[in-house]
Amino acid sequence: MMFQSPADVRAACRRGQWTNVTAGLCGSFAQANLAILPADWAFDFLRFCQANPKPCPVLEVTDPGDPLLKRIAPQADIRTDLPRYRVYRDGQLVDEVLDITSLWQDDFVGFLIGCSFSFEAELLAANIPVRHIELGTNVPMYRTNVSCHPAGRFRGPMVVSMRPMKAQHAIEATIITSRLPAVHGAPVHLGDPSLIGIKDLDKPDYGDPAPVYPGEIPVFWACGVTPQAAALASKPPIMITHAPGHMLVTDLRNDELVRDW
Repeated sequence: MMFQSPADVRAACRRGQWTNVTAGLCGSFAQANLAILPADWAFDFLRFCQANPKPCPVLEVTDPGDPLLKRIAPQADIRTDLPRYRVYRDGQLVDEVLDITSLWQDDFVGFLIGCSFSFEAELLAANIPVRHIELGTNVPMYRTNVSCHPAGRFRGPMVVSMRPMKAQHAIEATIITSRLPAVHGAPVHLGDPSLIGIKDLDKPDYGDPAPVYPGEIPVFWACGVTPQAAALASKPPIMITHAPGHMLVTDLRNDELVRDW
């Protein structure tokens, strides 16, 4: 399916016509992770994001009970405009759904968090291959042994996404992504995955494996799936997130992220 604009992607999600990953869609536009919590947990989560800006760079926070966005995609509805959602209750993943309208609560607060899919268009423009886009799969994501800074009731490990690259491409990618802190910025680790607690690159905790070819190194970026790991550790009564790789496509262009954040 071809999309002319982010609004087209969101409309297709709303109608249930697009339920797949969003990597590579509307490449010049930023994408966002989602976390939704009851208001009495929202302040602790905001503090968690502020304490961990690499994995959790906040782009927008909604008013309690209001599912419509105002800044990054005006009038987008966070109940319907992502391809898939995950529902956590008391720290357990209990469901994956296409629409959360029936689950919506008057006290829900939505957090839109920068996504590394946003900088992939900049990598491709610099002729840096992105393996999971080449393969048509989801990016591999891993829980690490790097602990996030706790805040209030929230704690948990950092999650990272991985893209294999030749060393020169890794250097160029570091320079490019360092200009985009709103979508995780520069990598947090390059090379030996065991140093950050990853035992097997072929067994990601989320997403699909991506082969690392001879002459390449794995390059790891902080990932907006980190809040889902925090949900498992912190056990809020309910937390709704995007399904890994199934993002909100926003109306923000990537070059606006450089200027505005």
